[in-house]
Amino acid sequence: MKSQLAGTGALLRLALRRDRVMVPVWTLVTTLMVVGMPGSLGSVYATAAERARAAASMNANSSMRALYGPVFGDSLGALTAWRGGVYAAVLAAAMSLIIVVRHTREEEETGRQELLSAAMVGRRAPLTAALLTALVANACVALLVAGGLAGQGAPGAVALGLAVAATGTFFACTAAIAAQLTESARAAKGIAATVLGAAFVLKAAGDAGTGGGRSPLTWASPLGWVENVRAFAAERWWVLLLFAAAVTVQAGAAYALAGRRDLGMSFLSSRPGPAEGRLGTAGALAWRLQRGSVLGWGAGFLVAGVVFGGMADGAADLVGDNDRTREIIERMGGQGGQGGTGGAGGAGAQVAQGAQEALTDAFLATMAGMFGMVAALYAVSCVLRLSGEESGRRAEPLLANAVGRLRWAGGHLAVAFGGSAVILLLAGLGLGLGHGREPGAAIGAALAQLPAVWLIGALAALLYGAVPQYAAAAWAVAGGALALGWIGPALNLPQAALNLSPFAHLPRLPGAQALDPAPLLVLTVLAVALTAAGLGALRRRDMIA
Repeated sequence: MKSQLAGTGALLRLALRRDRVMVPVWTLVTTLMVVGMPGSLGSVYATAAERARAAASMNANSSMRALYGPVFGDSLGALTAWRGGVYAAVLAAAMSLIIVVRHTREEEETGRQELLSAAMVGRRAPLTAALLTALVANACVALLVAGGLAGQGAPGAVALGLAVAATGTFFACTAAIAAQLTESARAAKGIAATVLGAAFVLKAAGDAGTGGGRSPLTWASPLGWVENVRAFAAERWWVLLLFAAAVTVQAGAAYALAGRRDLGMSFLSSRPGPAEGRLGTAGALAWRLQRGSVLGWGAGFLVAGVVFGGMADGAADLVGDNDRTREIIERMGGQGGQGGTGGAGGAGAQVAQGAQEALTDAFLATMAGMFGMVAALYAVSCVLRLSGEESGRRAEPLLANAVGRLRWAGGHLAVAFGGSAVILLLAGLGLGLGHGREPGAAIGAALAQLPAVWLIGALAALLYGAVPQYAAAAWAVAGGALALGWIGPALNLPQAALNLSPFAHLPRLPGAQALDPAPLLVLTVLAVALTAAGLGALRRRDMIA
Protein backbone atom coordinates (compact mmCIF):
# COMPACT_ATOMS: atom_id res chain seq x y z
CA MET A 1 0.00 0.00 0.00
CA LYS A 2 2.89 2.34 0.76
CA SER A 3 4.10 2.23 -2.85
CA GLN A 4 0.60 3.07 -4.09
CA LEU A 5 0.67 6.27 -2.01
CA ALA A 6 4.18 7.29 -3.03
CA GLY A 7 4.39 10.98 -3.90
CA THR A 8 1.23 11.94 -2.01
CA GLY A 9 3.01 14.66 -0.02
CA ALA A 10 4.46 16.30 -3.12
CA LEU A 11 1.11 16.20 -4.92
CA LEU A 12 -0.62 17.66 -1.85
CA ARG A 13 1.81 20.58 -1.75
CA LEU A 14 1.31 21.12 -5.47
CA ALA A 15 -2.48 21.09 -5.11
CA LEU A 16 -2.41 23.55 -2.20
CA ARG A 17 -0.15 25.84 -4.19
CA ARG A 18 -2.43 25.73 -7.23
CA ASP A 19 -5.47 26.45 -5.04
CA ARG A 20 -3.78 29.12 -2.93
CA VAL A 21 -6.27 31.73 -4.14
CA MET A 22 -9.47 29.77 -4.71
CA VAL A 23 -9.54 27.91 -1.39
CA PRO A 24 -8.94 30.94 0.88
CA VAL A 25 -11.49 33.05 -0.97
CA TRP A 26 -14.13 30.32 -0.95
CA THR A 27 -13.42 29.56 2.70
CA LEU A 28 -13.74 33.20 3.74
CA VAL A 29 -16.98 33.70 1.82
CA THR A 30 -18.50 30.60 3.41
CA THR A 31 -17.36 31.65 6.86
CA LEU A 32 -18.42 35.28 6.61
CA MET A 33 -21.89 34.22 5.51
CA VAL A 34 -22.30 32.37 8.81
CA VAL A 35 -20.43 34.53 11.31
CA GLY A 36 -22.08 37.71 10.08
CA MET A 37 -25.55 36.28 10.64
CA PRO A 38 -25.94 36.85 14.42
CA GLY A 39 -25.52 40.60 14.07
CA SER A 40 -28.03 40.78 11.25
CA LEU A 41 -30.55 38.57 13.01
CA GLY A 42 -30.05 40.52 16.22
CA SER A 43 -31.18 43.69 14.47
CA VAL A 44 -34.27 41.90 13.15
CA TYR A 45 -35.24 40.14 16.37
CA ALA A 46 -33.88 42.29 19.18
CA THR A 47 -35.54 40.55 22.14
CA ALA A 48 -35.95 36.96 23.28
CA ALA A 49 -39.72 37.28 22.92
CA GLU A 50 -39.40 38.38 19.29
CA ARG A 51 -37.05 35.50 18.55
CA ALA A 52 -39.41 33.01 20.18
CA ARG A 53 -42.36 34.29 18.14
CA ALA A 54 -40.25 34.20 14.97
CA ALA A 55 -39.12 30.63 15.61
CA ALA A 56 -42.72 29.53 16.20
CA SER A 57 -43.83 31.25 12.98
CA MET A 58 -41.04 29.70 10.95
CA ASN A 59 -41.72 26.22 12.26
CA ALA A 60 -45.42 26.60 11.46
CA ASN A 61 -44.69 27.73 7.89
CA SER A 62 -44.07 24.81 5.54
CA SER A 63 -42.68 27.10 2.83
CA MET A 64 -39.95 28.49 5.08
CA ARG A 65 -39.19 25.03 6.49
CA ALA A 66 -38.62 23.80 2.95
CA LEU A 67 -36.33 26.72 2.17
CA TYR A 68 -34.29 26.87 5.40
CA GLY A 69 -35.37 23.95 7.57
CA PRO A 70 -36.87 23.92 11.07
CA VAL A 71 -35.75 26.12 13.97
CA PHE A 72 -34.67 24.20 17.06
CA GLY A 73 -34.13 27.13 19.43
CA ASP A 74 -34.78 30.83 19.89
CA SER A 75 -31.22 31.98 20.60
CA LEU A 76 -29.24 33.99 18.05
CA GLY A 77 -26.97 30.97 17.60
CA ALA A 78 -29.90 28.66 16.85
CA LEU A 79 -31.35 31.16 14.39
CA THR A 80 -27.94 31.46 12.74
CA ALA A 81 -27.73 27.68 12.33
CA TRP A 82 -31.25 27.73 10.86
CA ARG A 83 -30.64 30.59 8.45
CA GLY A 84 -27.11 29.85 7.30
CA GLY A 85 -26.10 26.32 8.29
CA VAL A 86 -27.45 24.39 5.31
CA TYR A 87 -26.39 27.04 2.78
CA ALA A 88 -22.87 27.16 4.22
CA ALA A 89 -22.81 23.38 3.89
CA VAL A 90 -23.84 23.69 0.22
CA LEU A 91 -20.99 26.13 -0.41
CA ALA A 92 -18.52 23.80 1.32
CA ALA A 93 -19.82 20.90 -0.78
CA ALA A 94 -19.44 22.86 -4.02
CA MET A 95 -15.90 23.89 -3.08
CA SER A 96 -14.97 20.31 -2.25
CA LEU A 97 -16.29 18.70 -5.42
CA ILE A 98 -14.47 21.29 -7.54
CA ILE A 99 -11.20 20.65 -5.69
CA VAL A 100 -11.37 16.87 -6.01
CA VAL A 101 -12.35 16.78 -9.67
CA ARG A 102 -9.74 19.41 -10.51
CA HIS A 103 -6.90 17.36 -9.04
CA THR A 104 -8.04 13.97 -10.30
CA ARG A 105 -10.07 13.65 -13.48
CA GLU A 106 -9.09 17.06 -14.86
CA GLU A 107 -5.41 16.23 -14.46
CA GLU A 108 -5.94 12.99 -16.36
CA GLU A 109 -8.03 14.67 -19.04
CA THR A 110 -5.34 17.26 -19.80
CA GLY A 111 -2.54 14.67 -19.79
CA ARG A 112 -0.64 16.23 -16.87
CA GLN A 113 -1.25 13.23 -14.65
CA GLU A 114 0.38 10.93 -17.19
CA LEU A 115 3.57 12.97 -16.95
CA LEU A 116 3.50 12.92 -13.16
CA SER A 117 2.79 9.19 -13.06
CA ALA A 118 5.93 8.55 -15.07
CA ALA A 119 7.85 9.53 -11.91
CA MET A 120 7.65 8.00 -8.43
CA VAL A 121 3.91 8.51 -7.98
CA GLY A 122 1.69 5.71 -6.69
CA ARG A 123 -1.56 4.68 -8.31
CA ARG A 124 -3.71 6.10 -5.51
CA ALA A 125 -1.53 9.10 -4.66
CA PRO A 126 -3.41 11.63 -6.86
CA LEU A 127 -6.77 10.67 -5.35
CA THR A 128 -5.32 10.81 -1.83
CA ALA A 129 -3.77 14.23 -2.43
CA ALA A 130 -7.05 15.57 -3.82
CA LEU A 131 -9.07 14.32 -0.86
CA LEU A 132 -6.51 15.69 1.59
CA THR A 133 -6.67 19.08 -0.12
CA ALA A 134 -10.45 19.12 0.27
CA LEU A 135 -10.05 17.99 3.89
CA VAL A 136 -7.65 20.86 4.62
CA ALA A 137 -10.08 23.36 3.09
CA ASN A 138 -13.01 22.02 5.09
CA ALA A 139 -10.96 21.96 8.30
CA CYS A 140 -10.27 25.66 7.78
CA VAL A 141 -13.99 26.27 7.36
CA ALA A 142 -14.74 24.37 10.56
CA LEU A 143 -12.13 26.29 12.55
CA LEU A 144 -13.24 29.69 11.27
CA VAL A 145 -16.95 29.00 11.81
CA ALA A 146 -16.34 27.64 15.30
CA GLY A 147 -14.12 30.56 16.20
CA GLY A 148 -16.42 33.17 14.71
CA LEU A 149 -19.51 31.89 16.53
CA ALA A 150 -17.85 30.98 19.82
CA GLY A 151 -19.46 34.00 21.44
CA GLN A 152 -22.88 32.44 20.85
CA GLY A 153 -21.87 29.27 22.68
CA ALA A 154 -18.79 27.13 22.17
CA PRO A 155 -20.52 23.71 21.86
CA GLY A 156 -22.97 24.99 19.26
CA ALA A 157 -20.22 26.76 17.32
CA VAL A 158 -18.11 23.60 17.19
CA ALA A 159 -21.11 21.48 16.20
CA LEU A 160 -22.07 23.80 13.34
CA GLY A 161 -18.47 24.09 12.11
CA LEU A 162 -18.04 20.31 12.14
CA ALA A 163 -21.39 19.76 10.37
CA VAL A 164 -20.48 22.18 7.57
CA ALA A 165 -17.01 20.66 7.16
CA ALA A 166 -18.40 17.11 7.27
CA THR A 167 -20.80 17.95 4.45
CA GLY A 168 -17.92 19.26 2.36
CA THR A 169 -15.93 16.09 3.04
CA PHE A 170 -18.95 13.94 2.15
CA PHE A 171 -19.27 15.54 -1.28
CA ALA A 172 -15.51 15.46 -1.80
CA CYS A 173 -15.82 11.67 -1.63
CA THR A 174 -18.87 11.77 -3.90
CA ALA A 175 -16.81 13.70 -6.44
CA ALA A 176 -13.98 11.18 -6.05
CA ILE A 177 -16.33 8.39 -7.10
CA ALA A 178 -17.68 10.45 -10.00
CA ALA A 179 -14.12 11.11 -11.18
CA GLN A 180 -13.55 7.36 -11.48
CA LEU A 181 -16.79 6.77 -13.37
CA THR A 182 -16.48 9.34 -16.16
CA GLU A 183 -13.89 10.30 -18.76
CA SER A 184 -14.33 14.07 -18.45
CA ALA A 185 -14.01 16.52 -15.58
CA ARG A 186 -17.14 18.26 -16.77
CA ALA A 187 -19.22 15.08 -16.46
CA ALA A 188 -17.71 14.29 -13.04
CA LYS A 189 -18.65 17.74 -11.74
CA GLY A 190 -22.11 17.32 -13.24
CA ILE A 191 -22.68 14.01 -11.45
CA ALA A 192 -21.50 15.35 -8.10
CA ALA A 193 -23.53 18.55 -8.51
CA THR A 194 -26.61 16.50 -9.38
CA VAL A 195 -26.21 14.52 -6.16
CA LEU A 196 -25.90 17.81 -4.26
CA GLY A 197 -29.04 19.18 -5.90
CA ALA A 198 -30.95 15.98 -5.17
CA ALA A 199 -29.85 16.18 -1.53
CA PHE A 200 -31.27 19.71 -1.26
CA VAL A 201 -34.55 18.69 -2.89
CA LEU A 202 -34.90 15.71 -0.55
CA LYS A 203 -34.27 17.91 2.48
CA ALA A 204 -36.70 20.57 1.27
CA ALA A 205 -39.44 18.04 0.53
CA GLY A 206 -38.99 16.35 3.89
CA ASP A 207 -38.99 19.58 5.87
CA ALA A 208 -42.03 20.93 4.00
CA GLY A 209 -44.07 17.87 4.87
CA THR A 210 -42.92 17.23 8.44
CA GLY A 211 -41.66 19.62 11.10
CA GLY A 212 -38.72 19.07 13.42
CA GLY A 213 -36.49 17.45 10.80
CA ARG A 214 -38.14 14.08 11.46
CA SER A 215 -39.10 13.16 7.90
CA PRO A 216 -37.42 10.08 6.36
CA LEU A 217 -36.69 12.26 3.31
CA THR A 218 -34.79 14.70 5.50
CA TRP A 219 -32.77 11.89 7.04
CA ALA A 220 -32.04 10.52 3.55
CA SER A 221 -30.17 13.74 2.71
CA PRO A 222 -26.74 14.70 4.10
CA LEU A 223 -28.00 18.29 4.18
CA GLY A 224 -30.77 17.06 6.46
CA TRP A 225 -28.08 15.71 8.78
CA VAL A 226 -26.66 19.24 9.07
CA GLU A 227 -29.88 20.61 10.52
CA ASN A 228 -30.38 17.52 12.70
CA VAL A 229 -27.06 18.13 14.42
CA ARG A 230 -29.12 20.89 16.12
CA ALA A 231 -26.28 23.31 16.75
CA PHE A 232 -26.99 25.70 19.64
CA ALA A 233 -30.04 23.61 20.63
CA ALA A 234 -29.05 20.53 22.66
CA GLU A 235 -26.55 19.32 20.08
CA ARG A 236 -26.86 15.80 18.68
CA TRP A 237 -23.22 14.85 18.35
CA TRP A 238 -24.06 11.33 17.24
CA VAL A 239 -25.39 12.64 13.91
CA LEU A 240 -21.79 13.41 12.96
CA LEU A 241 -21.19 9.65 13.03
CA LEU A 242 -23.48 9.37 9.99
CA PHE A 243 -21.09 11.63 8.10
CA ALA A 244 -18.12 9.58 9.27
CA ALA A 245 -19.73 6.34 8.11
CA ALA A 246 -20.80 7.77 4.74
CA VAL A 247 -17.36 9.28 4.12
CA THR A 248 -15.68 5.98 4.96
CA VAL A 249 -17.91 4.00 2.59
CA GLN A 250 -17.56 6.49 -0.27
CA ALA A 251 -13.81 6.86 0.14
CA GLY A 252 -13.43 3.09 0.15
CA ALA A 253 -15.47 2.83 -3.04
CA ALA A 254 -13.41 5.56 -4.72
CA TYR A 255 -10.12 3.85 -3.81
CA ALA A 256 -11.41 0.49 -5.01
CA LEU A 257 -12.49 1.98 -8.35
CA ALA A 258 -9.21 3.86 -8.74
CA GLY A 259 -7.29 0.61 -8.38
CA ARG A 260 -9.32 -1.19 -11.05
CA ARG A 261 -8.89 1.16 -14.01
CA ASP A 262 -6.06 2.40 -16.19
CA LEU A 263 -4.93 6.01 -16.17
CA GLY A 264 -7.21 8.13 -18.32
CA MET A 265 -9.87 5.43 -18.56
CA SER A 266 -13.25 5.28 -16.82
CA PHE A 267 -16.07 2.90 -16.06
CA LEU A 268 -18.63 4.92 -18.03
CA SER A 269 -16.95 5.45 -21.37
CA SER A 270 -18.21 8.21 -23.63
CA ARG A 271 -19.23 7.60 -27.20
CA PRO A 272 -16.46 8.29 -29.74
CA GLY A 273 -18.80 10.34 -31.90
CA PRO A 274 -22.38 10.80 -33.06
CA ALA A 275 -24.04 7.55 -33.97
CA GLU A 276 -26.06 9.14 -36.74
CA GLY A 277 -26.57 12.39 -38.61
CA ARG A 278 -23.99 14.93 -39.67
CA LEU A 279 -22.56 18.06 -38.13
CA GLY A 280 -22.34 20.68 -40.82
CA THR A 281 -21.43 23.70 -38.70
CA ALA A 282 -19.35 24.59 -35.68
CA GLY A 283 -22.54 25.65 -33.95
CA ALA A 284 -24.06 22.21 -34.46
CA LEU A 285 -20.97 20.63 -32.92
CA ALA A 286 -21.15 22.98 -29.93
CA TRP A 287 -24.81 22.08 -29.43
CA ARG A 288 -24.04 18.36 -29.66
CA LEU A 289 -21.32 18.76 -27.04
CA GLN A 290 -23.40 20.86 -24.64
CA ARG A 291 -26.99 19.78 -25.18
CA GLY A 292 -26.89 17.44 -22.19
CA SER A 293 -25.89 20.35 -19.99
CA VAL A 294 -28.70 22.54 -21.33
CA LEU A 295 -31.31 19.83 -20.85
CA GLY A 296 -30.05 18.96 -17.37
CA TRP A 297 -29.97 22.56 -16.15
CA GLY A 298 -33.35 23.23 -17.75
CA ALA A 299 -35.01 20.27 -16.06
CA GLY A 300 -33.50 21.26 -12.73
CA PHE A 301 -34.66 24.87 -13.06
CA LEU A 302 -38.17 23.78 -14.00
CA VAL A 303 -38.50 21.49 -10.97
CA ALA A 304 -36.95 24.06 -8.62
CA GLY A 305 -39.27 26.74 -10.01
CA VAL A 306 -42.32 24.63 -9.22
CA VAL A 307 -41.04 24.01 -5.68
CA PHE A 308 -40.21 27.64 -4.92
CA GLY A 309 -43.35 28.91 -6.61
CA GLY A 310 -45.38 26.79 -4.23
CA MET A 311 -43.65 28.52 -1.30
CA ALA A 312 -44.53 32.06 -2.37
CA ASP A 313 -47.78 32.45 -0.46
CA GLY A 314 -46.09 31.46 2.78
CA ALA A 315 -43.67 34.40 2.66
CA ALA A 316 -46.20 37.01 3.74
CA ASP A 317 -47.49 34.77 6.56
CA LEU A 318 -43.97 34.47 7.96
CA VAL A 319 -43.20 38.20 7.89
CA GLY A 320 -46.28 39.31 9.77
CA ASP A 321 -45.68 42.72 11.34
CA ASN A 322 -41.88 42.45 11.50
CA ASP A 323 -40.74 45.51 9.56
CA ARG A 324 -37.08 44.41 9.49
CA THR A 325 -37.88 41.04 7.92
CA ARG A 326 -40.13 42.78 5.44
CA GLU A 327 -37.25 45.10 4.58
CA ILE A 328 -34.85 42.19 3.97
CA ILE A 329 -37.28 40.43 1.63
CA GLU A 330 -37.97 43.63 -0.24
CA ARG A 331 -34.25 44.42 -0.58
CA MET A 332 -33.69 40.95 -2.02
CA GLY A 333 -36.72 40.83 -4.25
CA GLY A 334 -38.12 44.23 -4.97
CA GLN A 335 -39.89 47.22 -3.58
CA GLY A 336 -43.17 45.78 -2.52
CA GLY A 337 -45.89 48.03 -1.30
CA GLN A 338 -45.69 49.12 2.30
CA GLY A 339 -49.38 48.91 2.89
CA GLY A 340 -50.35 48.75 6.53
CA THR A 341 -53.23 47.10 8.28
CA GLY A 342 -55.01 50.26 9.28
CA GLY A 343 -58.41 51.38 8.02
CA ALA A 344 -61.86 50.05 8.83
CA GLY A 345 -64.00 47.35 7.31
CA GLY A 346 -63.39 46.48 3.69
CA ALA A 347 -60.81 49.23 3.17
CA GLY A 348 -58.55 47.83 5.89
CA ALA A 349 -58.89 44.31 4.47
CA GLN A 350 -58.00 45.57 1.00
CA VAL A 351 -54.89 47.33 2.32
CA ALA A 352 -53.81 44.18 4.17
CA GLN A 353 -54.45 42.07 1.09
CA GLY A 354 -52.41 44.50 -1.01
CA ALA A 355 -49.49 44.31 1.43
CA GLN A 356 -49.61 40.51 1.36
CA GLU A 357 -49.63 40.45 -2.44
CA ALA A 358 -46.71 42.89 -2.50
CA LEU A 359 -44.67 40.60 -0.26
CA THR A 360 -45.59 37.57 -2.35
CA ASP A 361 -44.39 39.43 -5.45
CA ALA A 362 -41.18 40.36 -3.64
CA PHE A 363 -40.60 36.71 -2.74
CA LEU A 364 -41.18 35.62 -6.35
CA ALA A 365 -38.79 38.35 -7.49
CA THR A 366 -36.23 37.05 -5.00
CA MET A 367 -36.54 33.56 -6.45
CA ALA A 368 -36.30 34.89 -10.01
CA GLY A 369 -33.14 36.75 -9.04
CA MET A 370 -31.70 33.63 -7.44
CA PHE A 371 -32.33 31.66 -10.63
CA GLY A 372 -30.59 34.40 -12.58
CA MET A 373 -27.52 34.31 -10.35
CA VAL A 374 -27.31 30.52 -10.60
CA ALA A 375 -27.83 30.75 -14.38
CA ALA A 376 -24.71 32.92 -14.48
CA LEU A 377 -22.77 29.86 -13.27
CA TYR A 378 -24.22 27.90 -16.18
CA ALA A 379 -23.19 30.64 -18.63
CA VAL A 380 -19.65 30.68 -17.28
CA SER A 381 -19.36 26.90 -17.51
CA CYS A 382 -20.53 26.93 -21.13
CA VAL A 383 -18.16 29.72 -22.13
CA LEU A 384 -15.21 28.08 -20.42
CA ARG A 385 -15.92 24.91 -22.39
CA LEU A 386 -13.88 26.75 -25.03
CA SER A 387 -10.88 26.69 -22.71
CA GLY A 388 -11.34 22.98 -22.10
CA GLU A 389 -11.57 22.23 -25.81
CA GLU A 390 -8.41 24.24 -26.45
CA SER A 391 -6.31 22.86 -23.60
CA GLY A 392 -7.50 19.32 -24.41
CA ARG A 393 -6.25 19.73 -28.00
CA ARG A 394 -9.71 18.99 -29.39
CA ALA A 395 -9.94 22.41 -31.01
CA GLU A 396 -6.82 21.95 -33.12
CA PRO A 397 -8.29 19.51 -35.69
CA LEU A 398 -11.23 21.85 -36.26
CA LEU A 399 -9.21 25.02 -36.57
CA ALA A 400 -6.72 23.32 -38.90
CA ASN A 401 -9.52 22.99 -41.47
CA ALA A 402 -11.96 25.51 -42.88
CA VAL A 403 -13.48 26.40 -39.51
CA GLY A 404 -12.28 29.79 -38.28
CA ARG A 405 -11.76 30.76 -34.69
CA LEU A 406 -14.73 33.11 -34.61
CA ARG A 407 -17.12 30.49 -36.00
CA TRP A 408 -15.82 27.91 -33.54
CA ALA A 409 -16.07 30.21 -30.53
CA GLY A 410 -19.36 31.70 -31.73
CA GLY A 411 -21.01 28.29 -31.67
CA HIS A 412 -20.19 27.77 -28.02
CA LEU A 413 -21.17 31.33 -27.10
CA ALA A 414 -24.50 30.88 -28.85
CA VAL A 415 -25.17 27.79 -26.74
CA ALA A 416 -24.10 29.68 -23.59
CA PHE A 417 -26.29 32.73 -24.17
CA GLY A 418 -29.18 30.91 -25.82
CA GLY A 419 -29.11 28.15 -23.23
CA SER A 420 -29.27 30.76 -20.47
CA ALA A 421 -32.48 32.08 -21.97
CA VAL A 422 -33.95 28.58 -22.21
CA ILE A 423 -33.24 27.57 -18.62
CA LEU A 424 -34.50 30.89 -17.24
CA LEU A 425 -37.68 30.56 -19.30
CA LEU A 426 -38.22 27.12 -17.76
CA ALA A 427 -37.51 28.53 -14.29
CA GLY A 428 -40.12 31.23 -14.81
CA LEU A 429 -42.60 28.69 -16.12
CA GLY A 430 -42.00 26.56 -13.03
CA LEU A 431 -42.50 29.56 -10.71
CA GLY A 432 -45.79 30.40 -12.39
CA LEU A 433 -47.07 26.84 -12.31
CA GLY A 434 -45.99 26.33 -8.70
CA HIS A 435 -47.64 29.53 -7.53
CA GLY A 436 -50.78 28.88 -9.51
CA ARG A 437 -50.89 32.27 -11.17
CA GLU A 438 -50.71 33.17 -14.85
CA PRO A 439 -47.15 32.10 -15.75
CA GLY A 440 -46.50 35.11 -18.00
CA ALA A 441 -45.50 37.40 -15.12
CA ALA A 442 -43.15 34.83 -13.60
CA ILE A 443 -41.56 34.08 -16.98
CA GLY A 444 -41.02 37.80 -17.54
CA ALA A 445 -39.41 38.10 -14.10
CA ALA A 446 -37.02 35.26 -14.87
CA LEU A 447 -36.13 36.49 -18.36
CA ALA A 448 -35.44 39.97 -16.95
CA GLN A 449 -32.32 38.42 -15.38
CA LEU A 450 -30.83 37.64 -18.79
CA PRO A 451 -28.84 40.87 -19.37
CA ALA A 452 -26.92 40.37 -16.12
CA VAL A 453 -26.35 36.68 -16.91
CA TRP A 454 -25.11 37.59 -20.38
CA LEU A 455 -22.79 40.24 -18.93
CA ILE A 456 -21.07 37.73 -16.66
CA GLY A 457 -20.87 35.23 -19.54
CA ALA A 458 -19.40 37.97 -21.74
CA LEU A 459 -16.78 38.74 -19.10
CA ALA A 460 -15.84 35.04 -19.14
CA ALA A 461 -15.51 35.26 -22.94
CA LEU A 462 -13.27 38.32 -22.61
CA LEU A 463 -11.02 36.62 -20.05
CA TYR A 464 -10.77 33.50 -22.20
CA GLY A 465 -10.02 35.47 -25.35
CA ALA A 466 -7.53 37.92 -23.84
CA VAL A 467 -5.90 36.12 -20.90
CA PRO A 468 -6.82 32.43 -21.14
CA GLN A 469 -4.60 31.51 -18.19
CA TYR A 470 -6.90 33.57 -15.96
CA ALA A 471 -10.21 32.55 -17.53
CA ALA A 472 -11.20 30.63 -14.39
CA ALA A 473 -11.48 33.99 -12.60
CA ALA A 474 -14.93 34.26 -14.20
CA TRP A 475 -16.09 31.73 -11.60
CA ALA A 476 -15.14 34.20 -8.87
CA VAL A 477 -17.19 36.93 -10.56
CA ALA A 478 -20.27 34.71 -10.83
CA GLY A 479 -19.82 33.44 -7.28
CA GLY A 480 -19.38 36.98 -5.96
CA ALA A 481 -22.60 38.10 -7.63
CA LEU A 482 -24.41 35.12 -6.10
CA ALA A 483 -23.03 35.87 -2.63
CA LEU A 484 -23.90 39.58 -2.81
CA GLY A 485 -27.42 38.96 -4.06
CA TRP A 486 -28.38 36.09 -1.79
CA ILE A 487 -26.50 36.84 1.41
CA GLY A 488 -25.83 40.58 1.23
CA PRO A 489 -29.35 41.81 2.13
CA ALA A 490 -29.57 39.45 5.11
CA LEU A 491 -26.20 40.74 6.35
CA ASN A 492 -27.44 44.33 5.92
CA LEU A 493 -24.62 45.24 3.53
CA PRO A 494 -24.75 48.82 2.25
CA GLN A 495 -26.43 49.40 -1.08
CA ALA A 496 -23.11 50.49 -2.57
CA ALA A 497 -21.75 46.99 -1.96
CA LEU A 498 -24.85 45.31 -3.38
CA ASN A 499 -24.58 47.49 -6.50
CA LEU A 500 -21.31 45.78 -7.41
CA SER A 501 -23.44 42.94 -8.76
CA PRO A 502 -25.08 43.51 -12.15
CA PHE A 503 -28.21 41.85 -10.80
CA ALA A 504 -28.72 44.75 -8.38
CA HIS A 505 -29.52 47.03 -11.31
CA LEU A 506 -32.30 44.92 -12.81
CA PRO A 507 -36.00 45.75 -12.39
CA ARG A 508 -37.69 43.79 -9.61
CA LEU A 509 -40.32 41.70 -11.31
CA PRO A 510 -43.08 40.86 -10.69
CA GLY A 511 -44.39 43.79 -8.68
CA ALA A 512 -42.28 46.68 -9.94
CA GLN A 513 -44.29 49.86 -10.27
CA ALA A 514 -42.91 50.57 -13.73
CA LEU A 515 -40.52 48.66 -15.97
CA ASP A 516 -37.48 50.79 -16.73
CA PRO A 517 -35.82 49.32 -19.84
CA ALA A 518 -32.66 51.44 -19.47
CA PRO A 519 -30.74 49.04 -17.16
CA LEU A 520 -31.65 46.07 -19.36
CA LEU A 521 -30.42 47.90 -22.43
CA VAL A 522 -27.19 49.10 -20.81
CA LEU A 523 -26.28 45.65 -19.48
CA THR A 524 -27.06 44.05 -22.84
CA VAL A 525 -24.89 46.57 -24.71
CA LEU A 526 -22.05 45.96 -22.25
CA ALA A 527 -22.41 42.21 -22.76
CA VAL A 528 -22.22 42.62 -26.53
CA ALA A 529 -19.17 44.87 -26.24
CA LEU A 530 -17.30 42.51 -23.91
CA THR A 531 -18.12 39.52 -26.12
CA ALA A 532 -16.85 41.35 -29.20
CA ALA A 533 -13.68 42.32 -27.36
CA GLY A 534 -13.15 38.73 -26.28
CA LEU A 535 -13.59 37.39 -29.80
CA GLY A 536 -11.24 40.05 -31.14
CA ALA A 537 -8.58 39.06 -28.62
CA LEU A 538 -9.05 35.37 -29.42
CA ARG A 539 -8.56 36.08 -33.11
CA ARG A 540 -5.22 37.79 -32.49
CA ARG A 541 -3.59 35.62 -29.84
CA ASP A 542 -1.75 32.34 -30.20
CA MET A 543 -3.56 29.16 -29.28
CA ILE A 544 -2.26 27.20 -26.32
CA ALA A 545 0.68 25.09 -27.42
